[in-house]
Amino acid sequence: MENIETIKNDTIALIDRLKAITFNAGLAGGGNEYIILVETFLYKFLNDKFIFEAKKRKPGLKEAEDEQAFFEKMSEDDYDAMCDCMEDVVELRRTHLISYLAKFRNEPNFATIFDAALEDIAKSNQAIFFIQNSDKTTEPILRPIAELINGGTSKKNAFCKSLIEAVAQFSFESAFSCGYDFFSTIFEYLIKDYNANGGGTYAEYYTPHAVAEIMAKLLVSPDEDVHSVSCYDPSAGTGTLVIALAHAIGANNCTVYTQDISDKSSTMLMLNMILNGFAHSLSHVVHGNTLTEPFHKSEKDQNSLRKFNYIVSNPPFKLDFSDYQSDLKADPYKGRFFAGIPNIPNKDRKKMEIYLCFFQHLLYSLKDDGKAAIVVPTGFITSKTGIAKKIIQHIVDNGWCGGVVSMPSNIFANTGTNVSVVIIDKKKNPEDATVLIDASKLGEDYQEAGLKKHRLTVEEIQYIVDTFRNREMHDDFSVVVSKEEIKEKSYSLSAGQYFDIKIEYVDITEEEFNKRVADYENTLRAQFEESHQLESDILKQLQNLKFNR
Repeated sequence: MENIETIKNDTIALIDRLKAITFNAGLAGGGNEYIILVETFLYKFLNDKFIFEAKKRKPGLKEAEDEQAFFEKMSEDDYDAMCDCMEDVVELRRTHLISYLAKFRNEPNFATIFDAALEDIAKSNQAIFFIQNSDKTTEPILRPIAELINGGTSKKNAFCKSLIEAVAQFSFESAFSCGYDFFSTIFEYLIKDYNANGGGTYAEYYTPHAVAEIMAKLLVSPDEDVHSVSCYDPSAGTGTLVIALAHAIGANNCTVYTQDISDKSSTMLMLNMILNGFAHSLSHVVHGNTLTEPFHKSEKDQNSLRKFNYIVSNPPFKLDFSDYQSDLKADPYKGRFFAGIPNIPNKDRKKMEIYLCFFQHLLYSLKDDGKAAIVVPTGFITSKTGIAKKIIQHIVDNGWCGGVVSMPSNIFANTGTNVSVVIIDKKKNPEDATVLIDASKLGEDYQEAGLKKHRLTVEEIQYIVDTFRNREMHDDFSVVVSKEEIKEKSYSLSAGQYFDIKIEYVDITEEEFNKRVADYENTLRAQFEESHQLESDILKQLQNLKFNR
Protein backbone atom coordinates (compact mmCIF):
# COMPACT_ATOMS: atom_id res chain seq x y z
CA MET A 1 0.00 0.00 0.00
CA GLU A 2 1.43 3.33 -1.05
CA ASN A 3 1.80 6.11 1.48
CA ILE A 4 -1.37 8.24 1.46
CA GLU A 5 0.65 11.45 1.08
CA THR A 6 2.33 10.00 -2.00
CA ILE A 7 -1.06 9.11 -3.48
CA LYS A 8 -2.38 12.57 -2.66
CA ASN A 9 0.61 14.32 -4.23
CA ASP A 10 0.38 12.15 -7.35
CA THR A 11 -3.33 12.94 -7.71
CA ILE A 12 -2.73 16.66 -7.27
CA ALA A 13 0.06 16.44 -9.86
CA LEU A 14 -2.44 14.89 -12.30
CA ILE A 15 -4.87 17.76 -11.71
CA ASP A 16 -2.08 20.25 -12.29
CA ARG A 17 -1.14 18.52 -15.57
CA LEU A 18 -4.74 18.72 -16.75
CA LYS A 19 -4.88 22.41 -15.85
CA ALA A 20 -1.64 23.01 -17.72
CA ILE A 21 -3.16 21.41 -20.82
CA THR A 22 -6.24 23.66 -20.68
CA PHE A 23 -4.00 26.67 -20.01
CA ASN A 24 -1.87 25.95 -23.08
CA ALA A 25 -5.04 25.65 -25.13
CA GLY A 26 -6.09 29.14 -24.06
CA LEU A 27 -8.95 27.93 -21.86
CA ALA A 28 -7.68 29.07 -18.45
CA GLY A 29 -10.41 30.92 -16.59
CA GLY A 30 -12.87 30.33 -19.41
CA GLY A 31 -16.34 28.88 -19.07
CA ASN A 32 -15.39 25.53 -20.61
CA GLU A 33 -12.26 24.82 -18.59
CA TYR A 34 -14.05 23.41 -15.55
CA ILE A 35 -16.22 21.18 -17.78
CA ILE A 36 -13.16 19.63 -19.40
CA LEU A 37 -11.32 19.16 -16.11
CA VAL A 38 -14.29 17.68 -14.26
CA GLU A 39 -15.27 15.35 -17.10
CA THR A 40 -11.70 14.17 -17.74
CA PHE A 41 -11.12 13.57 -14.02
CA LEU A 42 -14.42 11.69 -13.76
CA TYR A 43 -13.66 9.59 -16.85
CA LYS A 44 -10.27 8.65 -15.41
CA PHE A 45 -11.81 7.74 -12.06
CA LEU A 46 -14.52 5.57 -13.66
CA ASN A 47 -11.95 3.83 -15.86
CA ASP A 48 -9.66 2.96 -12.95
CA LYS A 49 -12.56 1.91 -10.71
CA PHE A 50 -13.79 -0.47 -13.41
CA ILE A 51 -10.35 -2.03 -13.83
CA PHE A 52 -9.91 -2.22 -10.03
CA GLU A 53 -13.15 -4.21 -9.71
CA ALA A 54 -12.34 -6.30 -12.79
CA LYS A 55 -9.08 -7.45 -11.19
CA LYS A 56 -11.05 -8.83 -8.24
CA ARG A 57 -12.99 -11.06 -10.63
CA LYS A 58 -10.21 -11.81 -13.09
CA PRO A 59 -7.02 -12.61 -11.16
CA GLY A 60 -5.03 -12.94 -14.38
CA LEU A 61 -5.62 -9.25 -15.10
CA LYS A 62 -3.33 -8.25 -12.21
CA GLU A 63 -0.33 -9.94 -13.82
CA ALA A 64 -1.15 -8.92 -17.38
CA GLU A 65 1.43 -6.64 -19.00
CA ASP A 66 -1.17 -5.30 -21.43
CA GLU A 67 -4.59 -4.82 -19.79
CA GLN A 68 -6.30 -3.96 -23.08
CA ALA A 69 -5.00 -7.11 -24.71
CA PHE A 70 -6.30 -9.14 -21.77
CA PHE A 71 -9.80 -7.68 -22.18
CA GLU A 72 -9.78 -8.18 -25.95
CA LYS A 73 -9.02 -11.88 -25.53
CA MET A 74 -12.17 -12.33 -23.45
CA SER A 75 -15.31 -13.51 -25.21
CA GLU A 76 -18.32 -11.21 -25.30
CA ASP A 77 -20.25 -13.48 -22.93
CA ASP A 78 -17.35 -13.64 -20.48
CA TYR A 79 -16.91 -9.85 -20.55
CA ASP A 80 -20.66 -9.28 -20.08
CA ALA A 81 -20.76 -11.72 -17.17
CA MET A 82 -17.88 -9.89 -15.50
CA CYS A 83 -19.70 -6.55 -15.89
CA ASP A 84 -22.98 -7.97 -14.59
CA CYS A 85 -21.48 -8.99 -11.27
CA MET A 86 -19.98 -5.55 -10.58
CA GLU A 87 -22.00 -3.39 -8.16
CA ASP A 88 -21.82 0.41 -7.92
CA VAL A 89 -19.51 0.51 -10.94
CA VAL A 90 -20.24 2.31 -14.20
CA GLU A 91 -20.21 -0.23 -17.01
CA LEU A 92 -17.47 0.33 -19.57
CA ARG A 93 -17.13 -1.51 -22.84
CA ARG A 94 -13.69 -2.39 -24.16
CA THR A 95 -13.82 0.55 -26.57
CA HIS A 96 -14.47 2.92 -23.63
CA LEU A 97 -11.26 2.16 -21.77
CA ILE A 98 -8.37 4.62 -21.65
CA SER A 99 -5.95 1.89 -22.70
CA TYR A 100 -8.04 1.38 -25.86
CA LEU A 101 -8.22 5.08 -26.73
CA ALA A 102 -4.50 5.56 -26.08
CA LYS A 103 -3.72 3.27 -29.02
CA PHE A 104 -5.53 5.66 -31.38
CA ARG A 105 -4.13 8.93 -30.03
CA ASN A 106 -2.08 9.60 -33.20
CA GLU A 107 -5.00 9.00 -35.59
CA PRO A 108 -6.11 12.02 -37.68
CA ASN A 109 -9.65 11.75 -36.23
CA PHE A 110 -8.70 11.05 -32.61
CA ALA A 111 -10.85 13.89 -31.22
CA THR A 112 -13.90 12.30 -32.83
CA ILE A 113 -12.99 8.88 -31.41
CA PHE A 114 -12.49 10.39 -27.95
CA ASP A 115 -15.82 12.24 -27.93
CA ALA A 116 -17.66 9.19 -29.25
CA ALA A 117 -16.36 7.12 -26.33
CA LEU A 118 -17.54 9.69 -23.76
CA GLU A 119 -20.97 9.94 -25.34
CA ASP A 120 -21.33 6.18 -25.50
CA ILE A 121 -20.39 5.80 -21.81
CA ALA A 122 -23.13 8.28 -20.91
CA LYS A 123 -25.63 6.51 -23.16
CA SER A 124 -24.78 3.04 -21.83
CA ASN A 125 -25.29 4.21 -18.26
CA GLN A 126 -28.13 6.67 -18.81
CA ALA A 127 -30.33 4.97 -16.19
CA ILE A 128 -28.25 6.50 -13.37
CA PHE A 129 -25.62 8.63 -15.09
CA PHE A 130 -27.43 11.92 -15.67
CA ILE A 131 -28.36 15.27 -14.17
CA GLN A 132 -32.07 15.65 -13.45
CA ASN A 133 -33.67 19.01 -14.28
CA SER A 134 -36.60 20.34 -12.29
CA ASP A 135 -38.80 19.99 -15.42
CA LYS A 136 -37.92 16.24 -15.38
CA THR A 137 -35.73 16.41 -18.47
CA THR A 138 -32.22 14.97 -18.10
CA GLU A 139 -28.71 15.82 -19.23
CA PRO A 140 -25.76 13.42 -19.54
CA ILE A 141 -22.80 13.95 -17.23
CA LEU A 142 -20.20 13.10 -19.86
CA ARG A 143 -20.49 15.29 -22.92
CA PRO A 144 -18.24 15.87 -25.97
CA ILE A 145 -15.01 17.66 -25.09
CA ALA A 146 -13.46 18.37 -28.48
CA GLU A 147 -16.30 20.66 -29.51
CA LEU A 148 -15.36 22.96 -26.62
CA ILE A 149 -11.96 23.63 -28.23
CA ASN A 150 -11.72 26.54 -30.63
CA GLY A 151 -9.73 25.69 -33.73
CA GLY A 152 -9.46 23.13 -36.46
CA THR A 153 -9.24 19.34 -36.42
CA SER A 154 -5.49 19.23 -35.77
CA LYS A 155 -5.81 21.44 -32.68
CA LYS A 156 -8.70 19.38 -31.32
CA ASN A 157 -6.76 16.15 -31.93
CA ALA A 158 -3.66 17.49 -30.19
CA PHE A 159 -5.69 18.64 -27.19
CA CYS A 160 -7.49 15.31 -26.74
CA LYS A 161 -4.22 13.45 -27.22
CA SER A 162 -2.63 15.47 -24.41
CA LEU A 163 -5.56 14.63 -22.11
CA ILE A 164 -5.46 10.91 -22.78
CA GLU A 165 -1.67 10.75 -22.36
CA ALA A 166 -1.89 12.60 -19.03
CA VAL A 167 -4.48 10.26 -17.52
CA ALA A 168 -2.83 7.14 -18.96
CA GLN A 169 0.32 7.80 -16.90
CA PHE A 170 -1.49 7.63 -13.55
CA SER A 171 -3.65 5.15 -11.63
CA PHE A 172 -6.25 5.75 -8.95
CA GLU A 173 -6.18 2.12 -7.79
CA SER A 174 -4.12 2.82 -4.66
CA ALA A 175 -6.50 5.61 -3.66
CA PHE A 176 -9.75 3.65 -3.59
CA SER A 177 -9.17 2.37 -0.06
CA CYS A 178 -8.41 5.88 1.28
CA GLY A 179 -12.07 6.85 1.46
CA TYR A 180 -13.87 10.11 2.10
CA ASP A 181 -11.10 12.04 3.86
CA PHE A 182 -8.87 11.58 0.82
CA PHE A 183 -11.35 12.27 -1.96
CA SER A 184 -12.99 15.24 -0.21
CA THR A 185 -9.57 16.90 -0.05
CA ILE A 186 -8.79 16.05 -3.68
CA PHE A 187 -12.18 17.34 -4.83
CA GLU A 188 -11.59 20.60 -2.98
CA TYR A 189 -8.26 21.01 -4.78
CA LEU A 190 -9.80 20.13 -8.15
CA ILE A 191 -12.50 22.81 -8.02
CA LYS A 192 -10.79 25.51 -5.94
CA ASP A 193 -10.40 27.84 -8.94
CA TYR A 194 -13.96 27.42 -10.23
CA ASN A 195 -16.15 28.17 -7.23
CA ALA A 196 -15.42 31.81 -6.51
CA ASN A 197 -17.77 34.69 -5.93
CA GLY A 198 -18.24 37.00 -8.89
CA GLY A 199 -18.74 34.42 -11.60
CA GLY A 200 -22.29 35.32 -12.52
CA THR A 201 -25.79 35.91 -11.20
CA TYR A 202 -25.71 32.86 -8.95
CA ALA A 203 -22.35 33.16 -7.25
CA GLU A 204 -21.36 29.83 -5.75
CA TYR A 205 -19.83 30.00 -2.31
CA TYR A 206 -17.65 27.04 -1.54
CA THR A 207 -18.22 25.84 2.01
CA PRO A 208 -14.86 25.17 3.72
CA HIS A 209 -14.32 21.54 4.66
CA ALA A 210 -13.82 22.52 8.32
CA VAL A 211 -17.28 24.13 8.50
CA ALA A 212 -18.85 21.12 6.76
CA GLU A 213 -17.15 18.78 9.24
CA ILE A 214 -18.37 20.78 12.24
CA MET A 215 -21.95 20.88 10.94
CA ALA A 216 -21.98 17.14 10.28
CA LYS A 217 -20.57 16.30 13.72
CA LEU A 218 -23.03 18.57 15.49
CA LEU A 219 -25.92 16.80 13.78
CA VAL A 220 -24.66 13.22 14.11
CA SER A 221 -22.89 11.86 17.18
CA PRO A 222 -20.62 8.82 16.70
CA ASP A 223 -22.62 6.80 19.25
CA GLU A 224 -25.93 7.29 17.39
CA ASP A 225 -27.43 4.32 15.55
CA VAL A 226 -28.50 6.09 12.37
CA HIS A 227 -29.70 4.09 9.39
CA SER A 228 -32.23 4.25 6.54
CA VAL A 229 -32.41 8.05 6.69
CA SER A 230 -32.61 10.82 4.11
CA CYS A 231 -30.18 13.76 3.81
CA TYR A 232 -31.10 16.90 1.88
CA ASP A 233 -29.45 20.12 0.78
CA PRO A 234 -31.74 22.59 -1.03
CA SER A 235 -28.80 24.77 -2.12
CA ALA A 236 -26.24 22.03 -2.56
CA GLY A 237 -23.58 23.77 -4.63
CA THR A 238 -20.81 21.23 -5.14
CA GLY A 239 -22.06 19.06 -2.29
CA THR A 240 -19.45 19.66 0.39
CA LEU A 241 -22.03 19.97 3.18
CA VAL A 242 -24.38 17.13 2.34
CA ILE A 243 -21.60 14.67 1.55
CA ALA A 244 -19.83 15.46 4.84
CA LEU A 245 -23.14 14.79 6.59
CA ALA A 246 -23.79 11.58 4.65
CA HIS A 247 -20.25 10.42 5.38
CA ALA A 248 -20.82 10.96 9.12
CA ILE A 249 -23.96 8.82 8.89
CA GLY A 250 -22.47 6.20 6.55
CA ALA A 251 -22.90 5.74 2.80
CA ASN A 252 -24.97 2.58 3.30
CA ASN A 253 -27.21 4.16 5.90
CA CYS A 254 -28.61 7.13 4.00
CA THR A 255 -29.88 8.44 0.70
CA VAL A 256 -28.82 11.89 -0.48
CA TYR A 257 -31.22 14.38 -2.10
CA THR A 258 -30.11 17.74 -3.51
CA GLN A 259 -31.20 20.64 -5.66
CA ASP A 260 -29.28 23.65 -6.95
CA ILE A 261 -29.96 26.32 -9.54
CA SER A 262 -26.42 26.19 -10.96
CA ASP A 263 -25.71 23.79 -13.81
CA LYS A 264 -21.98 24.07 -13.11
CA SER A 265 -22.41 23.13 -9.47
CA SER A 266 -24.67 20.19 -10.34
CA THR A 267 -21.99 18.72 -12.60
CA MET A 268 -19.35 19.09 -9.89
CA LEU A 269 -21.71 17.64 -7.30
CA MET A 270 -22.19 14.50 -9.39
CA LEU A 271 -18.43 14.03 -9.55
CA ASN A 272 -18.15 14.61 -5.80
CA MET A 273 -20.80 12.00 -5.06
CA ILE A 274 -19.20 9.41 -7.34
CA LEU A 275 -15.76 9.99 -5.81
CA ASN A 276 -17.12 9.58 -2.30
CA GLY A 277 -19.21 6.46 -2.82
CA PHE A 278 -22.72 7.89 -3.18
CA ALA A 279 -23.45 6.72 -6.73
CA HIS A 280 -26.71 5.18 -5.48
CA SER A 281 -28.05 8.72 -4.90
CA LEU A 282 -27.15 10.17 -8.31
CA SER A 283 -30.75 10.09 -9.53
CA HIS A 284 -31.72 12.45 -6.69
CA VAL A 285 -29.37 15.24 -7.81
CA VAL A 286 -31.56 17.92 -9.36
CA HIS A 287 -30.71 21.07 -11.31
CA GLY A 288 -33.35 23.75 -10.75
CA ASN A 289 -34.72 26.54 -8.59
CA THR A 290 -35.56 25.07 -5.18
CA LEU A 291 -37.72 28.01 -4.11
CA THR A 292 -40.01 28.16 -7.16
CA GLU A 293 -39.81 24.53 -8.29
CA PRO A 294 -38.96 22.28 -5.35
CA PHE A 295 -38.47 18.92 -7.04
CA HIS A 296 -38.50 16.33 -4.26
CA LYS A 297 -42.10 15.40 -3.51
CA SER A 298 -43.79 13.10 -1.03
CA GLU A 299 -44.04 9.50 -2.22
CA LYS A 300 -47.63 9.37 -1.00
CA ASP A 301 -48.75 12.75 -2.38
CA GLN A 302 -47.07 14.43 -5.35
CA ASN A 303 -48.74 17.71 -4.36
CA SER A 304 -46.79 17.73 -1.09
CA LEU A 305 -43.08 18.19 -0.49
CA ARG A 306 -40.92 15.38 0.82
CA LYS A 307 -39.82 15.63 4.45
CA PHE A 308 -36.24 14.73 5.37
CA ASN A 309 -34.44 13.38 8.44
CA TYR A 310 -31.40 15.64 8.03
CA ILE A 311 -30.95 18.91 6.16
CA VAL A 312 -27.86 21.09 5.67
CA SER A 313 -27.59 24.31 3.72
CA ASN A 314 -25.24 27.17 2.94
CA PRO A 315 -27.60 29.25 0.81
CA PRO A 316 -26.72 32.45 -1.04
CA PHE A 317 -27.23 35.28 1.46
CA LYS A 318 -28.32 38.13 -0.81
CA LEU A 319 -29.54 37.86 -4.38
CA ASP A 320 -31.93 39.55 -6.76
CA PHE A 321 -35.00 37.32 -6.93
CA SER A 322 -37.44 40.08 -7.88
CA ASP A 323 -38.33 38.17 -11.08
CA TYR A 324 -40.06 35.48 -9.06
CA GLN A 325 -40.86 37.22 -5.76
CA SER A 326 -44.58 37.25 -6.63
CA ASP A 327 -44.45 33.49 -7.30
CA LEU A 328 -43.10 32.91 -3.81
CA LYS A 329 -45.85 35.02 -2.28
CA ALA A 330 -48.38 32.82 -4.10
CA ASP A 331 -46.57 29.63 -3.02
CA PRO A 332 -48.82 26.55 -3.40
CA TYR A 333 -47.29 24.87 -0.34
CA LYS A 334 -49.29 26.45 2.46
CA GLY A 335 -47.20 27.61 5.38
CA ARG A 336 -43.80 27.19 3.72
CA PHE A 337 -42.93 30.89 3.92
CA PHE A 338 -44.69 31.50 7.25
CA ALA A 339 -42.52 34.52 8.18
CA GLY A 340 -42.91 36.28 4.84
CA ILE A 341 -40.97 37.07 1.66
CA PRO A 342 -38.29 39.83 1.67
CA ASN A 343 -39.29 43.06 -0.06
CA ILE A 344 -37.62 44.43 -3.19
CA PRO A 345 -35.19 47.23 -2.18
CA ASN A 346 -35.59 50.58 -3.91
CA LYS A 347 -31.89 50.85 -4.80
CA ASP A 348 -29.87 47.63 -4.88
CA ARG A 349 -31.96 44.56 -5.68
CA LYS A 350 -28.93 42.31 -5.24
CA LYS A 351 -29.31 42.90 -1.50
CA MET A 352 -32.57 40.95 -1.30
CA GLU A 353 -32.13 38.52 1.60
CA ILE A 354 -32.85 35.28 -0.21
CA TYR A 355 -31.35 33.17 2.58
CA LEU A 356 -34.46 33.91 4.67
CA CYS A 357 -36.54 32.04 2.08
CA PHE A 358 -34.16 29.08 2.16
CA PHE A 359 -34.28 29.01 5.97
CA GLN A 360 -38.08 28.79 5.90
CA HIS A 361 -37.98 26.13 3.16
CA LEU A 362 -35.56 24.13 5.30
CA LEU A 363 -37.86 24.22 8.32
CA TYR A 364 -40.84 23.23 6.18
CA SER A 365 -38.94 20.30 4.63
CA LEU A 366 -37.68 18.87 7.94
CA LYS A 367 -39.42 15.91 9.53
CA ASP A 368 -41.01 16.32 12.95
CA ASP A 369 -38.06 14.53 14.55
CA GLY A 370 -35.44 15.84 12.11
CA LYS A 371 -32.22 17.80 12.54
CA ALA A 372 -30.79 20.57 10.38
CA ALA A 373 -27.89 23.02 10.18
CA ILE A 374 -27.89 26.21 8.14
CA VAL A 375 -25.22 28.85 7.52
CA VAL A 376 -26.46 32.41 8.03
CA PRO A 377 -24.92 35.89 8.20
CA THR A 378 -24.03 36.47 11.86
CA GLY A 379 -26.26 39.55 11.87
CA PHE A 380 -29.25 37.20 11.62
CA ILE A 381 -28.81 35.83 15.15
CA THR A 382 -29.34 39.27 16.76
CA SER A 383 -32.16 40.47 14.48
CA LYS A 384 -34.66 42.69 16.27
CA THR A 385 -37.32 43.07 13.57
CA GLY A 386 -38.72 41.67 10.35
CA ILE A 387 -38.64 38.20 8.86
CA ALA A 388 -35.42 37.19 10.59
CA LYS A 389 -36.89 37.98 14.04
CA LYS A 390 -40.04 35.96 13.22
CA ILE A 391 -37.93 32.94 12.22
CA ILE A 392 -35.86 33.13 15.41
CA GLN A 393 -38.98 33.43 17.57
CA HIS A 394 -40.52 30.48 15.74
CA ILE A 395 -37.61 28.10 16.36
CA VAL A 396 -37.07 29.29 19.95
CA ASP A 397 -40.74 29.18 20.97
CA ASN A 398 -41.08 25.68 19.49
CA GLY A 399 -37.96 24.53 21.34
CA TRP A 400 -36.17 23.65 18.11
CA CYS A 401 -33.04 25.75 18.52
CA GLY A 402 -30.29 23.29 19.41
CA GLY A 403 -27.59 25.91 19.27
CA VAL A 404 -25.54 28.43 17.33
CA VAL A 405 -21.83 28.52 16.47
CA SER A 406 -20.44 31.89 15.37
CA MET A 407 -17.45 31.32 13.09
CA PRO A 408 -14.19 33.31 12.75
CA SER A 409 -14.06 36.16 10.26
CA ASN A 410 -12.84 35.36 6.74
CA ILE A 411 -13.19 31.62 7.17
CA PHE A 412 -15.14 31.70 3.89
CA ALA A 413 -12.43 32.73 1.44
CA ASN A 414 -14.80 34.32 -1.08
CA THR A 415 -16.91 36.47 1.22
CA GLY A 416 -16.00 38.84 4.03
CA THR A 417 -19.40 38.35 5.69
CA ASN A 418 -19.19 36.95 9.20
CA VAL A 419 -21.18 33.73 9.39
CA SER A 420 -22.82 31.57 12.03
CA VAL A 421 -24.27 28.08 11.95
CA VAL A 422 -27.75 27.57 13.39
CA ILE A 423 -28.56 24.03 14.56
CA ILE A 424 -32.21 22.95 14.41
CA ASP A 425 -33.35 19.91 16.40
CA LYS A 426 -37.08 19.25 16.18
CA LYS A 427 -36.96 16.24 18.49
CA LYS A 428 -35.24 18.26 21.21
CA ASN A 429 -37.16 18.64 24.45
CA PRO A 430 -38.66 22.18 24.29
CA GLU A 431 -37.43 22.85 27.81
CA ASP A 432 -33.86 21.76 27.09
CA ALA A 433 -31.31 24.56 27.04
CA THR A 434 -29.60 25.91 23.92
CA VAL A 435 -25.82 25.89 23.38
CA LEU A 436 -24.36 29.15 22.07
CA ILE A 437 -20.70 29.21 21.01
CA ASP A 438 -18.57 32.18 20.00
CA ALA A 439 -15.69 30.71 17.99
CA SER A 440 -14.88 34.05 16.34
CA LYS A 441 -11.49 34.31 18.05
CA LEU A 442 -10.31 30.88 16.93
CA GLY A 443 -8.37 29.97 13.81
CA GLU A 444 -5.04 30.72 12.21
CA ASP A 445 -3.94 32.77 9.21
CA TYR A 446 -2.15 31.09 6.31
CA GLN A 447 -0.99 31.90 2.82
CA GLU A 448 -2.30 30.20 -0.32
CA ALA A 449 -1.37 31.34 -3.83
CA GLY A 450 -0.14 34.62 -2.36
CA LEU A 451 -3.45 35.31 -0.59
CA LYS A 452 -3.98 35.56 3.14
CA LYS A 453 -6.67 33.18 4.37
CA HIS A 454 -8.02 31.92 7.69
CA ARG A 455 -8.83 28.42 8.90
CA LEU A 456 -9.69 26.41 11.99
CA THR A 457 -7.16 23.88 13.24
CA VAL A 458 -8.01 20.23 13.83
CA GLU A 459 -7.82 20.79 17.59
CA GLU A 460 -10.14 23.81 17.41
CA ILE A 461 -12.71 21.89 15.38
CA GLN A 462 -12.75 19.16 18.01
CA TYR A 463 -12.99 21.77 20.80
CA ILE A 464 -16.11 23.25 19.20
CA VAL A 465 -17.69 19.84 18.67
CA ASP A 466 -16.91 18.57 22.19
CA THR A 467 -18.18 21.78 23.79
CA PHE A 468 -21.45 21.52 21.89
CA ARG A 469 -22.02 17.80 22.46
CA ASN A 470 -21.15 17.97 26.16
CA ARG A 471 -23.08 21.22 26.67
CA GLU A 472 -20.09 22.80 28.36
CA MET A 473 -19.73 26.40 29.51
CA HIS A 474 -16.36 28.11 28.97
CA ASP A 475 -15.54 31.71 29.79
CA ASP A 476 -15.94 33.99 26.76
CA PHE A 477 -16.51 30.98 24.51
CA SER A 478 -19.72 29.11 25.26
CA VAL A 479 -22.93 29.36 27.29
CA VAL A 480 -25.93 27.11 27.83
CA VAL A 481 -29.13 29.13 28.06
CA SER A 482 -32.79 28.36 28.61
CA LYS A 483 -35.68 29.40 26.42
CA GLU A 484 -36.72 31.97 29.04
CA GLU A 485 -33.23 33.49 29.11
CA ILE A 486 -33.30 33.85 25.32
CA LYS A 487 -36.68 35.60 25.51
CA GLU A 488 -35.35 37.97 28.19
CA LYS A 489 -32.56 38.95 25.77
CA SER A 490 -35.12 39.77 23.05
CA TYR A 491 -34.47 36.42 21.33
CA SER A 492 -30.79 37.08 20.73
CA LEU A 493 -28.81 33.95 19.80
CA SER A 494 -25.41 35.62 20.18
CA ALA A 495 -23.28 33.93 22.84
CA GLY A 496 -21.51 37.20 23.69
CA GLN A 497 -24.70 38.74 25.05
CA TYR A 498 -24.86 36.07 27.76
CA PHE A 499 -21.25 36.18 28.94
CA ASP A 500 -20.73 37.39 32.51
CA ILE A 501 -18.83 40.63 33.04
CA LYS A 502 -16.08 39.70 35.46
CA ILE A 503 -14.40 42.19 37.80
CA GLU A 504 -11.24 40.89 39.39
CA TYR A 505 -10.56 41.82 43.03
CA VAL A 506 -7.07 41.74 44.49
CA ASP A 507 -6.42 41.71 48.21
CA ILE A 508 -3.95 44.39 49.40
CA THR A 509 -2.69 45.50 52.81
CA GLU A 510 -3.61 48.80 54.51
CA GLU A 511 -0.08 50.05 53.88
CA GLU A 512 -0.35 49.26 50.13
CA PHE A 513 -3.76 50.93 50.02
CA ASN A 514 -2.48 54.15 51.71
CA LYS A 515 0.53 54.24 49.35
CA ARG A 516 -1.70 53.94 46.26
CA VAL A 517 -3.99 56.73 47.49
CA ALA A 518 -0.98 58.95 48.18
CA ASP A 519 0.40 58.23 44.71
CA TYR A 520 -2.95 59.09 43.10
CA GLU A 521 -3.09 62.31 45.17
CA ASN A 522 0.42 63.36 44.12
CA THR A 523 -0.36 62.63 40.50
CA LEU A 524 -3.56 64.69 40.63
CA ARG A 525 -1.77 67.62 42.35
CA ALA A 526 0.86 67.63 39.60
CA GLN A 527 -1.81 67.53 36.92
CA PHE A 528 -3.78 70.32 38.62
CA GLU A 529 -0.63 72.51 38.79
CA GLU A 530 0.05 71.86 35.12
CA SER A 531 -3.55 72.75 34.34
CA HIS A 532 -3.33 76.05 36.26
CA GLN A 533 -0.12 76.95 34.44
CA LEU A 534 -1.80 76.26 31.09
CA GLU A 535 -4.74 78.46 32.08
CA SER A 536 -2.36 81.31 33.00
CA ASP A 537 -0.46 80.96 29.71
CA ILE A 538 -3.68 81.08 27.70
CA LEU A 539 -4.82 84.25 29.48
CA LYS A 540 -1.47 85.94 28.80
CA GLN A 541 -1.66 84.98 25.12
CA LEU A 542 -5.16 86.40 24.97
CA GLN A 543 -4.07 89.71 26.56
CA ASN A 544 -1.28 90.08 23.96
CA LEU A 545 -3.73 90.00 21.10
CA LYS A 546 -4.14 93.40 19.37
CA PHE A 547 -6.47 94.67 16.71
CA ASN A 548 -4.81 94.80 13.28
CA ARG A 549 -5.83 98.02 11.44
